[in-house]
Amino acid sequence: MSTGRPPALAAGSTRPPAELFDVALLDLDGVVYVGPDAVPGVPEGLAAARAAGMRLGFVTNNAARPPEEVAAHLSELGVPAVPDEVITSSQAAATVVAETFGAGARVLPVGGPGVAAALRAAGLTVVERAEDEPVAVVQGYGREVGWLQVAEAVVAVRRGARHVATNADATIPSPRGPLPGNGAMVGVVRDVTGVEPLVTGKPDPAMHAECVRRTGAQRPLVVGDRLDTDIEGSHRAGAASLLVLSGVTGPATLLAARPDHRPDLLAPDARGVLVAHPPVTAADGGWRCGGWVAAADGDGTLVLRTADSAEPDSAEPDSAEPDGDDRDGDGLDGLRALCVAAWSRESGADGVRVRAGDERARAALAGWDLEPR
Repeated sequence: MSTGRPPALAAGSTRPPAELFDVALLDLDGVVYVGPDAVPGVPEGLAAARAAGMRLGFVTNNAARPPEEVAAHLSELGVPAVPDEVITSSQAAATVVAETFGAGARVLPVGGPGVAAALRAAGLTVVERAEDEPVAVVQGYGREVGWLQVAEAVVAVRRGARHVATNADATIPSPRGPLPGNGAMVGVVRDVTGVEPLVTGKPDPAMHAECVRRTGAQRPLVVGDRLDTDIEGSHRAGAASLLVLSGVTGPATLLAARPDHRPDLLAPDARGVLVAHPPVTAADGGWRCGGWVAAADGDGTLVLRTADSAEPDSAEPDSAEPDGDDRDGDGLDGLRALCVAAWSRESGADGVRVRAGDERARAALAGWDLEPR
């Protein structure tokens, strides 16, 4: 077992994050809503967070809509928001382009209306054709993006315009499963021109800097559902993070996460800002969280057991743990123990195998889709 800095998730939080951080920087797709609907319980949870004194910033790599439309959509879903609370990857891209090329620089937008709106708000000149000699192409997500826009971007980049991508998310979440995101279309321009784009959205620090600048956050908490954007972005910016499982990341992906994709806290959804988070502590060659213990067996497989079966002669269970099958309030303590056990191994988390040590563990692994096949 490695020594030094405790593995991610191990520290937990003895107090609800809403009491410890001044601003929650919330991703939208997969965190506040999925498709047209709010994540169940999240509007009420965010209202409670606000009542506890936590400010909210709504952060999205989806560049299609301007902040006014995003705020209106959130309000319709029961999450009151104003445009100043919305930070988009288009705004981050516009800031970078304005700082690089100066006010009034000509820029070709590719994407939804939010891209051009952010460029104009940053004092840049929006053009429509490669023949207008743009110094940059800013490419963001837009459902209406088609061959004509992508072709215009290719021509402009080939003529020397800087290719700036608001984000490189290959997919976006939807009720029908992941669908193509901006990264898929950015890849077309990159592959045709042979020019690597400058990506300014999450996980680039430029996006976090934009969030801090617009919210005035002193102690921000990044709340997201993606390891490669939200969590990696928090690592690169030196900010704390809360991963929620209401979007694209599932337990198997989390268990195999590389070091810069490992969150500080874990919750089923964004209501995790309202509750304390249990620590994961070293115990008898393994790791314990609440009523669960995860430890490696002789061949390196991680075995998850209830603490009672792992320690049959131990003292009575902690009185803070409910009796029965709901020992951990959010149902994730066993997953926390498994993650810390996997991440603390000298061999790393690659190719980690898990199995159940008792019937409760078998049911938990099945619920997380971690049953051995």
